[in-house]
Amino acid sequence: MIEIRKIGQDPDLDLFASPSKLDPKLRSLLDDVSSLLCEWFANAGRTSPLPDFVDCLEVAPLQKGINREHLLNDLKKIIQGSYQPSSPGALAHLDPPPLTASIVGDLVSAGLNNNLLAKELSPSLTVLERKLCKWMATSLGMPETSGGVAASGGSLSNLMALVLARHKANLSFDTKLAIISNSDAHISIARALLIMGLPEAALYEINPNQSGELLVNEIKESLNQIESDGRKCLAIVATAGTTFSGAIDPIEEIAKICSFKGIWLHVDASIGGVFALSTSTMNLLKGISLASSITINPQKILGITKTSSLLLVSDINDLYNCFSTGFPYIEPSNDIEFQGGELGIQGSRSPEILKLWLGLRQLGIEGINSILMNSINRKKYFLERLSSDKFIIKSGPLHIAALTPKKLTVSQALDWTKKTKDLLLKQNFMLSRPIYQNRYYLKVVFGNPHTQVSDLDSLANLLNNSL
Repeated sequence: MIEIRKIGQDPDLDLFASPSKLDPKLRSLLDDVSSLLCEWFANAGRTSPLPDFVDCLEVAPLQKGINREHLLNDLKKIIQGSYQPSSPGALAHLDPPPLTASIVGDLVSAGLNNNLLAKELSPSLTVLERKLCKWMATSLGMPETSGGVAASGGSLSNLMALVLARHKANLSFDTKLAIISNSDAHISIARALLIMGLPEAALYEINPNQSGELLVNEIKESLNQIESDGRKCLAIVATAGTTFSGAIDPIEEIAKICSFKGIWLHVDASIGGVFALSTSTMNLLKGISLASSITINPQKILGITKTSSLLLVSDINDLYNCFSTGFPYIEPSNDIEFQGGELGIQGSRSPEILKLWLGLRQLGIEGINSILMNSINRKKYFLERLSSDKFIIKSGPLHIAALTPKKLTVSQALDWTKKTKDLLLKQNFMLSRPIYQNRYYLKVVFGNPHTQVSDLDSLANLLNNSL
């Protein structure tokens, strides 16, 4: 007779929640973990975004599993050694504090442990993802045939978009292809070509104007060059919010070229896409509704916990036709056209759509608008107080600004940015230090809702007095 042995040695914590009664041990553990997390949030206003030190942790499992107390102690070390996006001085990256409802969504997603691979593995969540992607697409003005799929990050969404463009053009085995993009486009575009087996020469990068935007005339020149090189232009990638300065390419004008030439238009709106949801800022992304595909990452500013990326397409059937290879081990569903695992590269997927849905419901349209407008207003306020005669400032219409001293050489700017970044960190301000056109800058992202006017005043004064 086969013996089924019980696992777990800790009387205070079972390995799995009870399937037959309320589990007081799990509830107690969740209470204690929530307290650790809430205490971490509560101290954010008094600490630097970066921890003073990171504790060394044991990695390998022990012969016997650790008990509840040991587990909590280990978790506390991880929390204490983590980056703190809730610090008012956390202004370095597109990583805002998480919405409270989105945190709950992540917790519940983990507890449900449903799989978006198939509806029978995620009954309500499959329907939710399909409906929410459709709502997001139509809110951006895409046609009624539109829809989308969630993906683990904008890089994956961009990759799927370009794979889809190649499939739609029936060019899946053609290596003489070309893609046009802004040279300030995200690195994931070049990486996508690498994964797709295309050579570096397939990417035709165009240097933007002083505002960071693609020039339409140069797109036309690149198309002529592509034809001269014996290649076929597969897609033009417009960026709605560059990582460096938040610049937005002229989407509407690019869409006209794509329509005339029969070229796929993909808009990488990972950063700027959500601004099209607000009537106050939607004009910044004029023409986005004309895209064949759009990447949008609500995690970048709305506080949706990572990861939260959507690939939206003008025709949802295109995703199925491109990525479906059949599921012999999954029974077809009678009430949906296709399973979640047939809409993209990923098969098994966590129900990330839940935290996005809860976050958007918590915010409402007014809350979304407030977050977006406050982020832009913070930037405007800060730039008004920064000494424009001391700094070169690069900033598009969104909530990002990069600065470097006017009177310093490239070498001196390298030293100044490093020294100033360290100095600011000691004052609990964290900026990033990108290199752009061979010169170092300090970059400020204004999407942190905890950053107050007084913080912006202090930061501007510190920078003005650093030269």
